[in-house]
Amino acid sequence: MVDIAELQDGARRNDPSAKWTREQVLSIRYWTPKLLSFRTSRAQDYRFTPGHYARLALGKEEELVWRPYSMVSAPDDDYLEFIAVLVPGGPFSTLLEQLSVGDEIKVDKACFGFLTVDQLAPGRDLWLLASGTGIGPFVSILRDPAVWQHFERLIVVHGVRNAADLAYREEIAAIAKQPPFAASRAKLCYFSSVTREPGTGDFSERIPQLLASGQLEQQAGTTLSMHDSRVMVCGNPDMAFELRRYLSALGFATSRRGVPGQMAFEKYW
Repeated sequence: MVDIAELQDGARRNDPSAKWTREQVLSIRYWTPKLLSFRTSRAQDYRFTPGHYARLALGKEEELVWRPYSMVSAPDDDYLEFIAVLVPGGPFSTLLEQLSVGDEIKVDKACFGFLTVDQLAPGRDLWLLASGTGIGPFVSILRDPAVWQHFERLIVVHGVRNAADLAYREEIAAIAKQPPFAASRAKLCYFSSVTREPGTGDFSERIPQLLASGQLEQQAGTTLSMHDSRVMVCGNPDMAFELRRYLSALGFATSRRGVPGQMAFEKYW
């Protein structure tokens, strides 16, 4: 017997006039009680560039709640992966906290954002500076083999309050050992900074202070320069503001009117 409801659902999913697709939650991982990542199915024709974000919706059809989330997955994965923090009382967080494997989630057919490597001028070193869940788009970027061929050094710095918030730390380290990344020209450097639990990370200061003091450059074994370095920043607005001011004073600029820059920013926390 044919399930009419199932056929109707499939028709809606593939309706070219619809602005979103109906996807299914494949897995959920809680890093802490308030920090989670989850995977969903992916429409075959969905395309994105590492660093882009998607718009996701939960809730009843007539009361959908939409929120933007950066992709953590690689562009050629057959699923989409996201990382999120549960905000107490938040409309989307309340629904997300109730989510189970097999549940439906809606994904906008378009992707968005400018935190992509192709926005930057060619360079030698790529610095990926993240706070909190801002690490998400950088994991996607690191999962792109092309990035490992375009740069000599990939320097990842993840700042968090507590050590348990260092999501994807092991996954990032593992990328460098996997084919085709292991045979690429780039060298990966990963540093963690845990501000509320000194001694549990490589550093305990905020990222702007680590740059200003020269500690990051010393540990990375390279100098931050406008000629050789390209910097991507994703995290809370205060960090982004401080880093933009610091880098601008060194001559760094964002891309404008088709002219590639040396730095790119996304507020994500």
